[in-house]
Amino acid sequence: MKLKNTFFYTLRENVKDEDSNSGNFLVRSGMIKKTSAGVYMYLPMGLKVFNKIQEIVREEMNDAGAQEVSMPALISEDVYVASGRRANFGSSMFSLKDRFNKPFVLGPTHEELFAMAAQMKIRSYKDMPFNIYQFQTKFRDEPRPRFGLIRVREFVMKDAYTFDTNLDGLNVSYQKMFDAYKKSFDRMKLEYKIVRADTGVMGGLLSEEFQAVTPIGEDTLVLCDSCDYASNIEVSECITKENTEAVELLEKELVETPHARTIEEVTDFLNEPAVKFVKTLIYSIDGKPYAVMVRGDRDVNEVKIQKLMGANEVMLADAETVVTVTGAAVGFAGPVDIKCPVLMDNEVAQMTNFIIGANQTGYHYKNVNLKDFTVFKTADIRNIQEGDICPKCGGRIHFAKGIEVGNTFKLGTKYSDALNLKYLDQTNQLQPVWMGSYGIGIGRCMAAVAEQYCDENGLKWPVSVAPYEVAIVLISGKDEVQTALSEKLYADMKKAGIDVLLDDRDERPGVKFKDMDLIGVPYRLTVGKKAAENMVEFKSRDGQISMDLNADDAVATLLDLINKEKAH
Repeated sequence: MKLKNTFFYTLRENVKDEDSNSGNFLVRSGMIKKTSAGVYMYLPMGLKVFNKIQEIVREEMNDAGAQEVSMPALISEDVYVASGRRANFGSSMFSLKDRFNKPFVLGPTHEELFAMAAQMKIRSYKDMPFNIYQFQTKFRDEPRPRFGLIRVREFVMKDAYTFDTNLDGLNVSYQKMFDAYKKSFDRMKLEYKIVRADTGVMGGLLSEEFQAVTPIGEDTLVLCDSCDYASNIEVSECITKENTEAVELLEKELVETPHARTIEEVTDFLNEPAVKFVKTLIYSIDGKPYAVMVRGDRDVNEVKIQKLMGANEVMLADAETVVTVTGAAVGFAGPVDIKCPVLMDNEVAQMTNFIIGANQTGYHYKNVNLKDFTVFKTADIRNIQEGDICPKCGGRIHFAKGIEVGNTFKLGTKYSDALNLKYLDQTNQLQPVWMGSYGIGIGRCMAAVAEQYCDENGLKWPVSVAPYEVAIVLISGKDEVQTALSEKLYADMKKAGIDVLLDDRDERPGVKFKDMDLIGVPYRLTVGKKAAENMVEFKSRDGQISMDLNADDAVATLLDLINKEKAH
């Protein structure tokens, strides 16, 4: 493409309402523009990047044997009611009514429709396995859109679904898609980790996330210093050491702690470390109050509680509920004589002579032991922390931040049971179909690559997803020699299949150089005063190459570099 007389612009200053490098540089480079919170338009340069990422994913899906389809974004609400997910999505689902007052939603995900499509084909075990996928716009009413394209309300997802007769077949289909995902993200040059995750509203047997590692990531990745263990913090198992130390169990003692409510305040007041305390938090679990106990320096894991209780909703109780079940002001809750069931973390079960709230305003108990209260359930309900024991090898845990760019689910028969998707087996008996679900956020991938590949001057796209592989910068359009050489290089590169941009604008050289750095084209040829000698300046955006190059060698040199990068 030639830039002169095309839709191209850049911004010189940082964007005030963008809170990430990727969002800032994508807007400044004229690739995207926000129209409202969490909603963006893709402009010509940005759409090229988006389409290249999408094509990488499409090629890998096709190679894995998947077939592309297209589902509607406007869906009858009854579909989600039938699967039992309408209540789970709640206010995050955009809803509307048609002129006949029938309820519709804008699809947040499409498992139900793919199950409906599969019903058209599946009659017997001979009709499986198969795999279908789409690129479709999804809509989710995010309460807090942020980080540019990373958390938005409207986005394009590649979602794929596999259909099999049993778990063994699902495992085979799942592995094919899992491998296709790795190839896709490798081609994008993303640095990523694959972690176990919570199945959430999707449900099913297994969820794994592909997380692009970046400091602005919203997910906490749990990694091991000694092995390949990787998990999302929501589901990472906590290992509890058994307490084998012989300790005399003391009798509990009521102590006055005026104005000391938080762990920090009580530890300061009693001059005891946080590991001697057990904090009791009152939760509402599907509308019923529960007391949740973890060690004083630990955090409650609400996802684990949700799984333990088979609950739809887990949240901290309001102040009125806390007062009702404890008989005290907020900040003095404890398990002794509390008026609700008690959930206790495994670690607390190994503690002795610890300190808790006394359910009396201004008081705590010292020297409390398990004999002093009744527990409804004991389980792993805390968040793992850095330095904790690795569940896999016994090494030590550290954290990283990640952006979820893809996920894979073994759904099992959850949706086929709900939507009556069945087949006749070899004995002529009806059986539920086994499903897998696989998603990649195309815009998120674009943002994650931008986040990982940028510097103070702008974007540094890998060749595989760059809007253009090579930029030719013409210094003076009034110089006939420079103009002729630029046009020849441009034509030769297009003929060779190189995605090339010619900056032939009537701008100062410094403006052109800054713009090419900002939009992140991997290689730049500058046609200037040495054009009369058939020489050009050759630079790479990553700073690894800076040299004069004979124009006759330019096409071969660039083809070699581009092909090598795409191959690795």
